[in-house]
Amino acid sequence: MFLILPSATVLVGAFQNDHGGYTFHNVASLVSTASTRDAFRTSIEVSLITALLGGLLGLLIAYAAIRKGTPGWIRSAFGTFSGVAANFGGIPLAFAFIATLGTIGIVTTFINNVFGINIYEHGFAIWSQKGVELVYLYFQIPLMILVIAPAIDGLRAEWSEASSNLGASRLQYWWHIGMPVLMPSILGAVILLFGNAFAAYATAYALTSGTGLPLVPLLIGNDLSGNVFTNPHEGQALAFGMFFVLAAMMIFYIPLQRRASRWAK
Repeated sequence: MFLILPSATVLVGAFQNDHGGYTFHNVASLVSTASTRDAFRTSIEVSLITALLGGLLGLLIAYAAIRKGTPGWIRSAFGTFSGVAANFGGIPLAFAFIATLGTIGIVTTFINNVFGINIYEHGFAIWSQKGVELVYLYFQIPLMILVIAPAIDGLRAEWSEASSNLGASRLQYWWHIGMPVLMPSILGAVILLFGNAFAAYATAYALTSGTGLPLVPLLIGNDLSGNVFTNPHEGQALAFGMFFVLAAMMIFYIPLQRRASRWAK
């Protein structure tokens, strides 16, 4: 109920005007308006970059913490931290990065005083797209660790031993056995990370004050909050566009998942 009813309201409202009649103007403006196109392009770029980087780094960290021979307390520590960090977002996370990497942040000031380098004069800014991507990685990497850890646990030790006995190298094991088995889980996790970043609102709003970076959730918030003017149907059309992008990602994922999952049987 709490999933279907709001979604249905958004889908219907996207095709309505202020008088309750039906129109395609709101949805058509997603393509015809330059600011909206820029917002979708930027949101997709941020989501894709953080999903791929977060997925890769999370996979490597999770394997390093879980593989045979790693002390048990390391896995416990990473699991506990990941559970907390994956849910640490919004204004507190933005404030933590601003206090650390802002114009007068601790790390920024240290680099400037010790090395004489002002990172803000070299193209970096915490409120820029690169800054937002860096902050998003803080919760993307731990989320990947949590999601991929059970799949890594599913890699049986006898598979590696059998491949070694048959003369396979470590690289051949991962190419023919390890990665094909993990691939469905990796693809699903990357899709999850993409959706997680694509729908993030509070962290980006706190970093950019809602206007510094064109992101779709920020535009929806502006349409619904009435800071300048209230346009709920435009906000619902933007949400409809978000549904479309996420649905396209799922359509892209399904054939890859089917092809990769055959190796897990």
